[in-house]
Amino acid sequence: MMDMFYSLVDVNQRFNRLAFDSLCIHHLNFAIKHFDIHQYATYNDILDRICSKILPRINDKVNKLTVDPLSMEQILCAVHYPQLHSLSLINYQPEILSQHLSNNDTLYHLLSKQITYLTVNIYSKKEEISNGKKQNMLPLILFIGHKLSDLTFLQEMQTKYITISYLNTSHIKCLSSTVTKLRVNVNTFDDCLYLLNGSIKSLSTLIIRIYKIKCSSSKIDNTKKLVKLKCFALTTNWRTYYYDEQVVPLLRRMLNLEELTLHLSVIKNQSTYIDGNQLYDDFLNYMSQLNKFIFNIHTHIVNNSININLPSNDDIWKSFIKRGFYSIDIYADDKLINNRGNCHVYSLPYQFNEFLYMSSCFQGGKFDKVRMLFMRDERPFQYKLFQIISQDFPFLQKLTIFNLQSQENEQHHSSILIIFNHLLTLDLSNAHNDYVIQFLSERITCLRCLSHLIIKYETLTTVTNYFTNDSTRFNCSKIKSLGICGPFVRSQNFNSYFPFL
Repeated sequence: MMDMFYSLVDVNQRFNRLAFDSLCIHHLNFAIKHFDIHQYATYNDILDRICSKILPRINDKVNKLTVDPLSMEQILCAVHYPQLHSLSLINYQPEILSQHLSNNDTLYHLLSKQITYLTVNIYSKKEEISNGKKQNMLPLILFIGHKLSDLTFLQEMQTKYITISYLNTSHIKCLSSTVTKLRVNVNTFDDCLYLLNGSIKSLSTLIIRIYKIKCSSSKIDNTKKLVKLKCFALTTNWRTYYYDEQVVPLLRRMLNLEELTLHLSVIKNQSTYIDGNQLYDDFLNYMSQLNKFIFNIHTHIVNNSININLPSNDDIWKSFIKRGFYSIDIYADDKLINNRGNCHVYSLPYQFNEFLYMSSCFQGGKFDKVRMLFMRDERPFQYKLFQIISQDFPFLQKLTIFNLQSQENEQHHSSILIIFNHLLTLDLSNAHNDYVIQFLSERITCLRCLSHLIIKYETLTTVTNYFTNDSTRFNCSKIKSLGICGPFVRSQNFNSYFPFL
């Protein structure tokens, strides 16, 4: 965007009118992509010229800026932006952001006096920072941002997120009086309770992703009514045993909620599947103002030493119709295997960018928004299922298969080639060899964009016959990143099999 903008300026009057049009310059994006970092010298020259020649001519028309650690100081300090109200800080390492918040007077002034919409994107692979109480910038930003009304604070490339529940109650009560909308990723359910405990006094919208919902260790009251909350969205990465003990009591507090989004996977013992009747009894009956409910709820039941009649797909569907939810889809196991079963219910159209815990009874649908799919079952995944996935998840970028069961009739693969046009990452570290053969064999599966493979070394050597098997050579030859746990010796055959590693 910056290159195009720079190339149009001062070519002629017509291009100037185009470049300086208010629709073009109200939002300026100066972030450089990670894979373009080798072009930093050229980028820096362009940045210098923009700061000295262009920004002084348009500074009063800029409403939104997107900057990264390479551009932030130059751009923010180049000129004064009287109309700047939205700021995005992206691709930041936590320690760099901490330094900028502490030492950059211009950034501090903008956050405290001017910015109403702020997006912070933390990019880090260091797990200790995700837990890092020393590096936690969210409370600091909330405290500084006297004008903030809308805050997004997210992390990328981390196994965990931030923790704020260690803060003492007296501190957390005074974080912000202006923020009405917060989007954040946190580690624990306690973090969610803290954010809803009055620390953000005007909060009406909370969009939260919790790494894992476990038993609460907090003394926070989970019964006080949340009368100001109008919109709530909850997503979790992992399956939880604590739906009844944690999630349901929280949702019952939201008496004035108008919009609810849930993306949950729930483990229930000695139970049946979650259906429309249970959702109504659990919390929907408490939300008289609710007019929008978007959901994807997966139930994994474990019924040891007990015989419970499972509802059919039709029974579950009717339970939602009865409660006024007509645009839904369902698929569920009608019989248990090893005393376990799965059920998925979700609103239509499917609104989430991930689909977690798909089981073998999946029948298909329309999932254009999904970029990440996690499959897990104790029943085998058959070839036909992957045909459905390749067609119904057309923009899938990451696929994880967790299944140690061999495929039935895997030798009778269809003559129809399975094609994944956008799949970048494939995780087969917990997959039976049959799935590895299916995906790495070019005669069975076409992986046009695959660049990252996660797999066990023993599995890889078996399927590729120690990197001599021609049928799997082509798909492996495109791999640029190989995730293998533990050390191994790279043979000559390995190097020729993976030329980009």
